[in-house]
Amino acid sequence: MTARNALYAQSGGVTAVINATACGLIEAARRLHFESPDRFGKVFAGHDGIIGALTEDLIDTSLESDEDIARLRYAPGGAFGSSRYRLGPLATHRADYERLVEVFRAHDIGYFFFNGGDGTMGAALHLSQIMEALGYPLQVIGIPKTVDNDLALTDTCPGFGSVAKYVATSMREAGLDVASMARSSTRVFILEAMGRHAGWIAAAAGLASERDGDPPHILLFPEVPFDAGRFLARVRACVERHGYCAICAAEGMCDGGGCRIDSADNTRPGSVGRYLADLIESHLGYKHHLALADYLQRAARHLASRTDVEQAYALGAAAVDLAFQGKTRVLPIILRVSDRPYRWEIGEVPLSAVANVERRMPADFIAADGFHITQSCRDYLLPLIEGEDPPPFVRGLPDYVRLRAQRVARKLPPYGL
Repeated sequence: MTARNALYAQSGGVTAVINATACGLIEAARRLHFESPDRFGKVFAGHDGIIGALTEDLIDTSLESDEDIARLRYAPGGAFGSSRYRLGPLATHRADYERLVEVFRAHDIGYFFFNGGDGTMGAALHLSQIMEALGYPLQVIGIPKTVDNDLALTDTCPGFGSVAKYVATSMREAGLDVASMARSSTRVFILEAMGRHAGWIAAAAGLASERDGDPPHILLFPEVPFDAGRFLARVRACVERHGYCAICAAEGMCDGGGCRIDSADNTRPGSVGRYLADLIESHLGYKHHLALADYLQRAARHLASRTDVEQAYALGAAAVDLAFQGKTRVLPIILRVSDRPYRWEIGEVPLSAVANVERRMPADFIAADGFHITQSCRDYLLPLIEGEDPPPFVRGLPDYVRLRAQRVARKLPPYGL
């Protein structure tokens, strides 16, 4: 039996822990290669995700030292590069799929690991089906990743726990700052968090509030239709009662008709926050400050959740195990065994069950007035931000690994995208 190689591709927005998943996958693959060299070959990584596969721009991870691969656990961003390139239908993108077959065949790739969210799982399923139709044997394994926490069936998505920890911490610290100056300065603080269709990250900011009056005082979710009148009344009541008002709004805030609420330019981060700030200024006249968590929230590896890191690593290793078992079109997921103490295990689901399926916040996680979270939501969120797993620091700054990223020799003509 000839060992077949694996291709790993990162997809979509990166996270503080996606490289921990890569670390778990590569270390597990190295162990399998050592134990069964006739079945499991090298792991290649697509440079910039699926784009690397199409352009035959492949990184040979076997040339990285064990020490540097281990340090991937602590690195933010995407060590191999990610992309949002979408594989279209076979009818209109046949050339892309035929090219992938050529690349896979040229480099004897029998395992494909696609690390991303629900859209990526849809692409992975589609790719697997088309490879079968084209007669190329390929085991396709999805690996979950998304800061939005909107992938179905898994208890949580790697990347979310660390974003949740960062946003809750930022809200607590900024709240203390604003509270100390509110009498003569800023009365309203607005933090805009990621979450185009689901309010999980905005909900996590609510963990900063443990007692009555603690910030944040208002949370705004895509799941709750925005009502400007109710919102302004709540802001005024908060300022009159507490002296200030701290708000966390998801970037995908919607009105009752499901249309996005934002300023004139909804293509840029901060449009929702700016809309709220303008609304407050024009109707209430309060001095305000607006902050964008933006890329900071998903890149903050220095404040990553230990739970998140451990789950990200375990899912990468589990993906290799599923492939070695001969499985395909599956996704390893996190199953919650108990809340207190928080215990979890790895399960698996077919890609067809999660492909392009978006999980939104359940109604019982949102307070009756729509402006905060419930105890059920706290019970769900708190274990996900538990623990610290800081990177090594050198001269006061995080010391993140820089891989050699040596390319595999090309065997095919160039391919333009």
